[in-house]
Amino acid sequence: MSWPVVKLTDLATINPRCPKDIDETQKVSFVAMASASEEGFLISEETKVLLDTKKGFTYFERGDVLLAKITPCFENGKCLRPNQISHEVGFGSTEFHVLRADPQKVDSTYLFYMIWSDRFRWLGEASMYGAAGQRRIGTDYLKGFAIPLPPLAEQKRIAAILDKADAIRRKRQQAMQLADDFLRSVFLELFGDPVTNPKGWEVVDIGAVCTDIVDCINKTAKTVDYQTPYKMIRTTNVRNYRLNLSSVRYAEKEVYDKWVRRLLPEKGDIIFTREAPAGEAGIVETDDLVFLGQRTMQFRPDVRQINSTFLLFEIMGGGIKRQIDKMSSGSTVKHLSVPECKKFQIRIPDLELQEKFEKIRDNVVALHNINSATAELPLFDSLSQQAFQGEL
Repeated sequence: MSWPVVKLTDLATINPRCPKDIDETQKVSFVAMASASEEGFLISEETKVLLDTKKGFTYFERGDVLLAKITPCFENGKCLRPNQISHEVGFGSTEFHVLRADPQKVDSTYLFYMIWSDRFRWLGEASMYGAAGQRRIGTDYLKGFAIPLPPLAEQKRIAAILDKADAIRRKRQQAMQLADDFLRSVFLELFGDPVTNPKGWEVVDIGAVCTDIVDCINKTAKTVDYQTPYKMIRTTNVRNYRLNLSSVRYAEKEVYDKWVRRLLPEKGDIIFTREAPAGEAGIVETDDLVFLGQRTMQFRPDVRQINSTFLLFEIMGGGIKRQIDKMSSGSTVKHLSVPECKKFQIRIPDLELQEKFEKIRDNVVALHNINSATAELPLFDSLSQQAFQGEL
């Protein structure tokens, strides 16, 4: 079905001003940037008096949608769905944009999903302004962005479908989290605490157990909004011990050939994020043609000394996390330099023990994949794309 495409400025107020006659003694919800998740949910809030927050912060109301404007929060999907704060009025970080839906034209939850879409962020990245590490999305981009606009009843139906699909996605994530918790327990049992190293394993710089360590390109590769064989791994694709390639950006072959450096990621390589946030890692487990996006790097383990599964859990374990906390710099965005990443201290247990742990992980992953395959529901990303194209 074909729906009209309408600019946001005709559907919502962008960054509404705080009313002059507002009651300054009322209690309000204060939302810091860290209080909004990449899933669009409110993590925490503080109750404050309006007078104490009126100056220097961003005003919004309970039914508004909040959108992070600064990199890397914008690219990572930091946003706040409507109707989550406890009080009618809220104030938050100045790095939020506020969108207030016109209830006669657009449903606020539908509006949230439209601006939480990968396409919205992909186009937005190209319009960001400012110096590296401080780039932002301007109001002009928001005002000019257009979304498909079905009738209100249809908007609510679509939003309800996306809510259900997103709930299923989050339940799957919770199941994955339980599996990861189990594997971390097994890891500790087999190898001991990575901080105290009670089993006395040899400890070396990570470069001593990798045949190659490759940094990403310094400049963002040009991507396209349609599928090609060439996938760019971004920091948003690296989370919680895994690479999620369902939301990668795509490039044409000439860009792929131009931007890859020295070594292409292969099965068994570890992809690591140096920023946005620093310290996430996952294993390449596909033969797809992938290459590194900004703020990522790859470690290729020397299989004569260490296997990918052990290296992944060693990087994601408490020992490396503690090293990252000491090394990372930056007031707004924490980041690690490439030389620092090459100094990570890694234990080298017996290969036989590493292989035992790898088999346990393989069995857990296989069981999870079987359970996921039994759910005969479309992926959230696919539904979201259909909704944006007016096909849901």
